Parts: sequence; C-alpha cells; structure tokens
Amino acid sequence: MTIAPAVATLIMVTRFPHPGRTKTRLIPALGAEGAAQVQRCMTELLVDRLRVICDRASIALEIHFADGSLAQMHDWLGDDLTFKPQGPGHLGARLHRAFWQGFRAGQQPILIIGSDCPDVGEGQITQAVAALQHHDVVLGPAHDGGYYLIGLRQPQPSLFVDISWGQSCVLAETMAIATHHGLSVTLLDVLSDIDRPEDLPLWQAYSGDANNRPQVRL
Repeated sequence: MTIAPAVATLIMVTRFPHPGRTKTRLIPALGAEGAAQVQRCMTELLVDRLRVICDRASIALEIHFADGSLAQMHDWLGDDLTFKPQGPGHLGARLHRAFWQGFRAGQQPILIIGSDCPDVGEGQITQAVAALQHHDVVLGPAHDGGYYLIGLRQPQPSLFVDISWGQSCVLAETMAIATHHGLSVTLLDVLSDIDRPEDLPLWQAYSGDANNRPQVRL
C-alpha cells in the first residue's frame, strides 16, 4: 500500500500540565490544580480532534512540548504521535525554532497552533493550508489581539523578533513586520483563546457538564 505524502505539517505547542507551571494567569481563579486541569483538558480535546483532521487531510501532526519529558508526553497523549521538545527561550524563539527545524527537514508548508483555542477546527486548518499555496503567511487572529495559528511556506525569522508576546498588540506587530518585508498575508476567522479568568465562561460553556468543570473562585 502506498501512503500519500503529507501536504503540510501541523505543529501543536503545549505544556505538560504540572500544577503551578501552566496556565498561570488562570491560577487566581482556579488555583494551580484547576488551571493545570484546564490545560490538560484543552490539550486532549484538540489532540483528539487534530488526529482526525490530519488523517483525513494528509497533514503530518507533531506535538511540541515544554516542561514534561518525552516519556510523560507518550504516557499522557499516546505512542502514535510525534513529540519534540520546544527548547529554551521566549515564545518567539520557540516558534522560530519549530519552523526552522521543520523547513530544514524538508517540511512545507508548516502551521503552528496553540493548545488553548478550543474552537479551532477543520475549517481553519484546511483554509490555512490552501492559503499558503498563494500567500507567504497565514494568521488566525484571536479576540485578545494575538493569534491562535500561524502558517508559513518558508522561513520568516523577522516575524518573531521584537514582538510584545502576551500583549494585545501581538497580531498588529506581526502584521506590521510582514508588511514591512513585503509578505502577503491571509487572515482566518477570529477565535478566542482561553488565557485569562474572563475567558473561563467560554471554556465552561464549551466543556459540557457543569459538575465536571473546575470551580472558579471569583
């Protein structure tokens, strides 16, 4: 049986859910254990969804992780996935490293998403892959001013330099750099990340039974 080559590579970046070391902006509302549980649940939800999407669309799926070990990641999410450590540095350095490693290995195009946007699905992924046939950059804008997805068809290290990571101007700064360098950009649907206590109603509505939700201390 001949296996069709991947049309793209999708990287999801996440953290092993150690209490106190992940989703720290949610700790005032949920406590360290509750914040880690939200991280765990969102990651598992997206991994299950992406397995199906990537298999159907012939997209290679990788999980790039921080904090945990390779053994912990396999025990958590399964042995059927490709795991790679994110390595040191701020978010921009880690994103650039993931793209650089992928392009060096001959992958093209490459998409990167986070693990904290539960609404991202097949529509956004397939639109992003299609857009990169004709554009240099694809971005999935988040309501908080950042982005939940970035896709490239070749290395663009300038997009990850002098960005105010974690602030509401991340998307605007990235767009300004792309414009300065003459890069063509496609924007996807605007979706919401789950980063701050005020985002929790969205996650609680999304995650189902209220009896199984982390208790929010307001």
